Amino acid sequence: MKETESTQFEVHDREVLEKARAIMGQTESPRAWAQAVIDAVKRNEEWRGERCINLLAPEAPTSPMVRALLSSEIGTRAAEGNIGRVNRWFAGTQHIDEVEALCVELLKVAFRCNYADHRLMGSMLGNMTVYHALTQPGDVIMSAPQPFGGHSSNRYDGPAGTRGLKIFDVPFNMDELEVDLDAFAKAARQHKPKLVVMGMSMTLFPLPVREMSQIISEWGGQFIFDGAHQAGLIAGGQFQDPLKEGAVILTGSAGKTFSGPQSGMILWDDPALTKPITDTIFPALAATHQVNRVAALAVSAAEMIEFGKFYMAQIVKNSKALAKALDERGIPVLCVDKGYTQSHQVIARVKQFGGGLEVAHRLAKANIITNKNLVPEDKPEDWDRPSGLRIGTIEVTRLGMNEKDMETIADFIARVLVKNEDVESVGREVIDFRYPQQTLYYNFDHGYPAWAKM
Repeated sequence: MKETESTQFEVHDREVLEKARAIMGQTESPRAWAQAVIDAVKRNEEWRGERCINLLAPEAPTSPMVRALLSSEIGTRAAEGNIGRVNRWFAGTQHIDEVEALCVELLKVAFRCNYADHRLMGSMLGNMTVYHALTQPGDVIMSAPQPFGGHSSNRYDGPAGTRGLKIFDVPFNMDELEVDLDAFAKAARQHKPKLVVMGMSMTLFPLPVREMSQIISEWGGQFIFDGAHQAGLIAGGQFQDPLKEGAVILTGSAGKTFSGPQSGMILWDDPALTKPITDTIFPALAATHQVNRVAALAVSAAEMIEFGKFYMAQIVKNSKALAKALDERGIPVLCVDKGYTQSHQVIARVKQFGGGLEVAHRLAKANIITNKNLVPEDKPEDWDRPSGLRIGTIEVTRLGMNEKDMETIADFIARVLVKNEDVESVGREVIDFRYPQQTLYYNFDHGYPAWAKM
């Protein structure tokens, strides 16, 4: 290895990079290097996609129809600009206009709103759009702190920070894991934020959008709902409808509960917001924006309109069932007295089992995928080794599982954490449980699982 390679600053894991260099060092053939990439993708597909119980809250498998569109020919085409013959930089985009217009109109129906934009390559760019369209450097905003579930996109280390905003915390009740409205009213009237942006990566219950919006309306403040995690639940009518409760903008992820391609969405009702939002998206944040992804997003929206109510309701039922089963098996879960959750997430306290980092990797050895997570008693500096574990039910629900299956999954987890059984032995049983269940439901390819009585 060259000296510069061993001493240069690197944010990535050096051992993993060295392994990649070693693979490339075995041959000078670019074709072989490409094959190494293909082999890694295949290994991930066979393990993560077919043999694991995936309980990651930010992930959802797309339907076969959506997945096919992601590799379609239209993805090689550029479509810079707004929809329409005069608005495009390129000629020959009439069919792309059809696809994009359908996507916009389907999103409006799915979210029951007047305006939607489909061009954001990631949900964090939705928040960046908001900050650049509605604020100036030095403006004041309030957002949720990260130990209570707030996301970095609305903090100093994300788009809000890059915009040069002054950020104050939305106060939370640690025990109830909900906004302390009295403390919020006091802090908000003191700081008079231009925006209150609620983006929750740990999201268990609806937020008091109406009450918070009314408080900040006293000085013209506006409420933004970052629905990255909740977008599918919102579209499916299983959470809350922020745009009807006082939020002026809803941003969201097309992945996660919406179960579409990895990308962002932004939705609103007020026509006065259309120009600042769309002028920020194009040309500031998006030029050519992967039309294959837009087509996939459009079909995902159609699937959500058709199947979302039942699909999202089952996600919530499964979350509640899994949380209860874990709690009964000796794994502490947040918000027991409130029914654990009203979303796709369950948050467990796992400090007694080694903490979130250790627990997540131990479960992964048993073919159960989760992620470490901060809980209210953690501090921001505990980010790498927090006390909590975040568990999601999107993928297992789309595989057709129901409440009874959640008890089986809780048994697997408890055998690893509480009973300290051999992870490889449990992992083999996990594969036996998971491998026969490969069909993805709640889509136009496979409809509903057989047990669902419609």
